[in-house]
Amino acid sequence: MFNQKIVETKLLIRKISILKLWNAFLVLITFYLSKWLKRPIHLGNPISLSIEPTTSCNLRCPECPSGLRSFTRPTGMLSVGMFEKLINELKDTLIYLTFYFQGEPFLHPKFLQMVKVAHQAGIYTSTSTNAHYFSDKMARETVESGLDQLIVSLDGTTQEVYEQYRIGGNINKVLEGTKRVIEWKKKLKSDTPRIVFQFLVVKPNEHQIEEANQLADEMGVDKIVFKTAQIYDYENGSPLIPSIQKYSRYKQNTDGTFSFKGSLERSCWRMWHSAVLTWDGKVAPCCFDKDAEHVLGSLKNDYIRFLDIWNAPSYTNFRKQLLEGRENIDICKNCTEGIKIFE
Repeated sequence: MFNQKIVETKLLIRKISILKLWNAFLVLITFYLSKWLKRPIHLGNPISLSIEPTTSCNLRCPECPSGLRSFTRPTGMLSVGMFEKLINELKDTLIYLTFYFQGEPFLHPKFLQMVKVAHQAGIYTSTSTNAHYFSDKMARETVESGLDQLIVSLDGTTQEVYEQYRIGGNINKVLEGTKRVIEWKKKLKSDTPRIVFQFLVVKPNEHQIEEANQLADEMGVDKIVFKTAQIYDYENGSPLIPSIQKYSRYKQNTDGTFSFKGSLERSCWRMWHSAVLTWDGKVAPCCFDKDAEHVLGSLKNDYIRFLDIWNAPSYTNFRKQLLEGRENIDICKNCTEGIKIFE
């Protein structure tokens, strides 16, 4: 694990410049000033971004808006032109780019083209996938794209368990697709992408945690992480809430109801260093705003720059709301920012 941390750090260091370091310092120092003074102060551009290639998905996971087909916003694909304009604007200061918000990124026909654009701009790139689309050709192109990190949703070690959450999924496709990417990394003698198994711990799969660790070792992925699941209607319990408290965001009360375990500190680092761009150009505050209800601006109009939105009164006002009380903002009430339970 320690060696993998070194590898990950080296990959990130390759993307760092003096300008990016200075920008990160400005963001960090104004975040702490805002906490101390209890008023929003912000300098610098975002350090990281999450970009949504598409809201389309092939699976029907029960706690995912894409899977439930429950979005109030339309489904579609990110414009490559909008993406390239954004990268040209932010490439000098942006360090980390996540190609994921909702949906399955590999359903976008030009997804890897966008990865290449970001890679050539010197930005660390990561994505999350259900790994159902890794033909031999796609696996090779993924390695050749320059993608730095590939997060593969595992969520079970047998089909019977896997499909209880990843409804409509096939565990064999996940494992075979992952193997193809690993094989092409070896053939092309590439350090990237780092392959991370992500295991979302829910009640039906919690007994397979050790098996998942063993599977990760046998396949030779770079890392496995165990993630807690967000449950929308958790107050009266859910068959998905794990019994292992370490992996649950919720605790059971004496009356049988459940409550959120996290604390709602009156600040949020995410609002100072990152943002989310939906496929149709909406700028949302963070990844917990899954239906983009708190839109802070839009890039649909060509004359609007991202930094005009980032520095606009709407963003300042939202940061002010956080400092006044996160408990008053709906998307903050289920946020992991205040939970210290991850491996």
